[in-house]
Amino acid sequence: MSTGLSGAWTRVRGWGIAVCVAAVLLVTALVGDHPATDLGVVGYALVVLSGLALAAARRAPVPVLAVTGLCALGYQAIGFEVPAVAYLFAVYAAVRAGHRIITAAASVALLAALPLAIMVSPLDGSAGEAFAQARGVLEVAWLIAAGAAGEALRQAERRADEAERTREETARLRATEERLHIARELHDSLTHQISIIKVQAGVAVHLARKRGEHVPEALLAIQEAGREANRELRATLDTLRDDAATPSHGLDHVPDLVERARGTGLNTTLMIEGQRHHVPVAVDRTAYRIVQEALTNTARHAAADTASIRIDYRPDALAISVDDDGKATPGTAPVPGAGLLGMRERVTALGGRLRAEPRSEGGFSVQAEFPVGRPS
Repeated sequence: MSTGLSGAWTRVRGWGIAVCVAAVLLVTALVGDHPATDLGVVGYALVVLSGLALAAARRAPVPVLAVTGLCALGYQAIGFEVPAVAYLFAVYAAVRAGHRIITAAASVALLAALPLAIMVSPLDGSAGEAFAQARGVLEVAWLIAAGAAGEALRQAERRADEAERTREETARLRATEERLHIARELHDSLTHQISIIKVQAGVAVHLARKRGEHVPEALLAIQEAGREANRELRATLDTLRDDAATPSHGLDHVPDLVERARGTGLNTTLMIEGQRHHVPVAVDRTAYRIVQEALTNTARHAAADTASIRIDYRPDALAISVDDDGKATPGTAPVPGAGLLGMRERVTALGGRLRAEPRSEGGFSVQAEFPVGRPS
C-alpha cells in the first residue's frame, strides 16, 4: 500500500472511531438522567466533542488528551453522568506516541478534579457519593489498561522499526562488501592485463619509430585503446571504492565537484532553481553521481571550455542537467559507453528518465529527472 493510501486509510479509520465513540456517548447521555438546566445543550455538545476529538489523536495526542479530559469535567459539572470513554482512548493514543509522563500527570489531575466537578453539579449528593460517582466515570483499572495497551503497542512498533533498520543496515553492509570485492577482483585481474597490453603496444610503437618504420594504424589504435581502457577501469574502481567508503555524498557536495572541475581548467557554473526541499537519500546520492559522471566525461572526452550544472527543485520532481560546449555535433548519436549506461541504469532504477545527447547549439547535454513526491 502506498504512503498516500495508507495515510488516507489512517484518517478514515480515525474518523470512524471518533464518530462511533461520539455516537455511543451521545446515546448514553440521552438515555441517562440529568438535571433539566439551561446548560443541557452545552452538555450534549461537550459529550459529542469529546468523542469527535479522537479523530486527531494520532496527529496531536497531547491536545486531544487535554480536550477529552476537559470535556469530561465539563459535562460532569453540568450533571451528565457519562463515563469518560473518550479520555481512555486519548490515554491509549498519548502513551502509544511516547507521552507517558504527561499522560500520567493529566490522569492524576483528572482523577482529582472529577469529584470536585461532580460536587458543583446540580446533582444532590455528599462528598462520598461524589467520589463514588467519579470512580464510575473514570475507573482506575480501565485507565491503567488503556495506558498499558498504548505502551505495549509502542514497544512493538519500536522493535519493528529497529528490526527494519537492522535489515537495511545489513543490506547496505553486504552491498558495500560486494562492491569492495568487485573492485579487488577487477584490480587483480583486468588492471594487470590491460597494463601489459598498453606497455607492449607502447614498446612496439617506440621501436618502430626508432627504426624509422611506418607505425601501423592498428598498433596505434591498440595503444590508445589500452590507455583509454586503463583510465576507464581506474575510474570504475574509484567509483566502486568511493561508493563503499563515502556513502554520504549527495547534492550538498556538488559545489566540491564544481571546484575540482574548475581546477582542471574547465569553466564550470552551478545554478539552483526552485525551493529546495527534502529528497530521498537514494535520489540525492544518484543525482550527485550523475553530475560527477557527466563532468568526468566532459573533462575526458568533450574538449570543452565551459560546463554548466542546473539543479531544479520542482514540487514533485528533481531535475538535473549538465551541459558543455565541447566537440559533440548535433544530429550524431552518442556512443553508449559504460559511463552513459551506468547513469541510465541508476536513474531508471529510481523511476526517473535520462537524456544524453548533443545539443542543437553544439556541445553535449545530460539531463536527468527523478520523481520525489510532493514535499511535506
